[in-house]
Amino acid sequence: MNIANNDDCFRSMLQGQSQLPVSPLMWLNKLRASAVDRVSALKIPTTRDEEWRFTDIAPLTKFLFQPADVVPYPQTANVSRFYLTEASIRLVFIDGVYTSQLSSNLSDLTKNSGVIVSNLSTGIPEYAAMIKPHLGGYVEFGDNIFSALNTAFLHDGALVIVPRDAQVKMPVHLLFITTQAKVVSYPRCLIVTEPNSAVTIFEDYVALQQGTYVNNAVTEITLANNASLNHIRVQRDSHQAFHIGSCAVSLARSSRYQSVNVALGARISRYNLNVLLADTSAEATVDGLTLIAERQLADIHTCIDHAKSNGTSRQLHKCIVGGNARAVFSGKIMVRPDAQHTNSFQSSRNLLLTLKARVDTKPQLEIFADDVKCVHGATVGQLNNEEVFYLKSRGLSDTMARNLLTYAFGAEIIDRIPIASLRCQLEQIVLEQTQGG
Repeated sequence: MNIANNDDCFRSMLQGQSQLPVSPLMWLNKLRASAVDRVSALKIPTTRDEEWRFTDIAPLTKFLFQPADVVPYPQTANVSRFYLTEASIRLVFIDGVYTSQLSSNLSDLTKNSGVIVSNLSTGIPEYAAMIKPHLGGYVEFGDNIFSALNTAFLHDGALVIVPRDAQVKMPVHLLFITTQAKVVSYPRCLIVTEPNSAVTIFEDYVALQQGTYVNNAVTEITLANNASLNHIRVQRDSHQAFHIGSCAVSLARSSRYQSVNVALGARISRYNLNVLLADTSAEATVDGLTLIAERQLADIHTCIDHAKSNGTSRQLHKCIVGGNARAVFSGKIMVRPDAQHTNSFQSSRNLLLTLKARVDTKPQLEIFADDVKCVHGATVGQLNNEEVFYLKSRGLSDTMARNLLTYAFGAEIIDRIPIASLRCQLEQIVLEQTQGG
């Protein structure tokens, strides 16, 4: 394999790809092969690339990562602490490998409601006709080496198909657990919703150890006419890890996509979210919270693309940055010529807790239609001294006043998560990290 920049790190990541089971479906084998070819042709992004100029991933290339050869079976007690009381629908992946013993028994769900929740490698042969139009069709890997690597390793992954008119009351928990150091995992999710359906998806990345590893994740979501999806994504990897994620969403007529993305972990993380409002009257609400400290770097890139008329989008992203950490937010709103009567709002609000903390924020509007309402803005600053003084005048210490205001700043995003037990978990994490800072 001739990788364009002859990098040993990416050579090691490709080890084992040729040993993947050959699929009986030729289109899947061709998709993998095409991705391998792109990996060999692409270069690792550097700060000289405009899309990566604030995020230096050179530290990642100093290690050799390989897919796990042997996947240990962790004690149930270590895993069950990540379970949610509301989410009896659960898929669990250990170091990128589906683990049926820790996942829910979902056969009754499919039998009773027609909702398909399955390991991707198991579901592809059985549901190929529903999967083929979507798998690899939204997250492009032609110019993205990380998405190409993920696609080259297409095997295990989360598959969710919600049939017409189905209303899934319980959230679907997609739990990706890393247990080993020096491994690379390729989490993959495909969510397909049919007309008039509704579902809540919780995409969760956690670790049982604090070593150095790579999570290279790809999620593809398609919403049919009048479908509704709540998508919660929480990244709480080891603080020595690297997390690269991409998500692409396609919205049909009158469909509704609500997203909350929370980034807490990883030494260096990057998340690309692309939302395409492909038909009329689609709605997207995209919220995010980045909470980092020490020497962490978290980069969030989003693009909300209004392709047709009467679309609505709302975006609020907040960053709380302490220590020597650095947060990056780049958010683009695109309004195309056929997207008349678009209503779009975007806000980036950033809180610096120390003098060495840094935020680079870049909200953008690109408008090619003349009858639209679009607003965007960004703020970067420290806590309001008058608010601190007010709380101190009510008997709080300076530290307690600052902790309370910082917590409230982040809690606004967490309160938008529709899963009560997850809100409680995240509120406790934010409170502990705020007090620790």
